[in-house]
Amino acid sequence: MTTARIEHLVTSGVFALDGGVWEVENNVWLVGDDHEVLVIDAAHDAAAIERAVGGRRLVAIVCTHAHNDHIDAAPELAGRTGAPVLLHADDRELWQQTHPGTVPNGELTDGQELSVAGTGLAVLHTPGHSPGGVCLYAPALGTVFTGDTLFQGGPGATGRSFSDFPTIVGSIRDRLLTLPPETVVRTGHGDTTTIGAEAPALADWIARGH
Repeated sequence: MTTARIEHLVTSGVFALDGGVWEVENNVWLVGDDHEVLVIDAAHDAAAIERAVGGRRLVAIVCTHAHNDHIDAAPELAGRTGAPVLLHADDRELWQQTHPGTVPNGELTDGQELSVAGTGLAVLHTPGHSPGGVCLYAPALGTVFTGDTLFQGGPGATGRSFSDFPTIVGSIRDRLLTLPPETVVRTGHGDTTTIGAEAPALADWIARGH
């Protein structure tokens, strides 16, 4: 039986892309136990995330994708803790927009399994919101961390650079809606939902085009 637990932090800042700037609140997720922890999406406030980590060993800083609001605090948090920053290679160009002249410490690949506190998190490559978007599925915890791929009420936005609506629909249909319906969906922004709650609306999302 897993001893890992899920912790949640909300941070605030700006999302900037294609010349636009928006105020946003981001979900930062921590998975671990009293000894070690993994951070999913180091958004906006490295000091606040470091406080949430506490004295535990930070195994990795995982980026679900490289939009600035999900990675802006990642290098600082890595510097404070010594943890590696992990990102899918297909989002390297987006990373460079926020952190030019730097690279993440490691790459995420589809099918890879990360481990923290005896709990496995499977990396699912789910492009569409961005080319290198990933979700992290933790079956022992009954949850999937979807970044900006799937939200309560539909897919992540695809109206800006590096995004594509048919691609995100395919990712959600083939990689996420095939998970058990009771799986809790923990998103990059806003409220949680479940796979079962979202799956019946797929045809409606396709019809509306977003």
